Amino acid sequence: MIDTILSTILLIWIIVSVAFAISLIVKRNDIADVLWGVYPALTAGLFFLAGDRSFVAGFITVFIVMWGLRLTLHIGSRNLRKSEDPRYVQWRMDWGRWFLLRSYVQIYLLQGFLSILVMMPALILYEYGIVSVWSPFFLYVGAALWCVGFFFESVGDYQLRRFIENRENCGKIMMRGLWSYTRHPNYFGEVLLWWGVFVMIFGVYGFAMPTTYAMISPVVVSILILCVSGIPMTEKRYEGNTDFDQYKNRTNAFFPGPHKS
Repeated sequence: MIDTILSTILLIWIIVSVAFAISLIVKRNDIADVLWGVYPALTAGLFFLAGDRSFVAGFITVFIVMWGLRLTLHIGSRNLRKSEDPRYVQWRMDWGRWFLLRSYVQIYLLQGFLSILVMMPALILYEYGIVSVWSPFFLYVGAALWCVGFFFESVGDYQLRRFIENRENCGKIMMRGLWSYTRHPNYFGEVLLWWGVFVMIFGVYGFAMPTTYAMISPVVVSILILCVSGIPMTEKRYEGNTDFDQYKNRTNAFFPGPHKS
């Protein structure tokens, strides 16, 4: 497992270093956001081609690659239409003469490290291979969870983009479609689909050690979205917004559900 992780670290370090160099040329650090989906998708695809090419391994790899491609295209096309994300603009001013070093370490290297934790299922498939499936039932359940999560994430992103692109909605809060059941359907979908990947890994290895390693991935994604850079950072932008406060009082933050009275 050590050799696999070291190979992954080297691969990710090369990618983030190239991305950092490009960011200096185009003067945009939000390139890092675009790459978040690239790391696991690229790693899973390469490891599948180089290692275990069983049907089940391919089955799980396709899910990871589909997630990465959709997210990369979505964020990439979105960022091309606007200026650099306000978070990075603020950091550019706050960090001053330490901007280059802190950008490389706190944005690119940190993101690369977190992505390695997220892509643990792909590393496990490559390291341990698939001799037999422990439980087809959990494999199917995991696939179903992934599909539901992918639906919420992709449809939620699409609905939000359509809403934002309509100039009549300028200054308004998105409360339609999936957004009427949860304030963050895309984040809910992101967490759910990675737990789905974990359940698929559990269906392959059961209670063996690889399953324990695989749990790192959905736990890290859940913590990032629920406690760090996902919901907290997004909702901070709307502090003091009366419309959002009303929306917040009647709509669940994460799990979809009916309106609260």
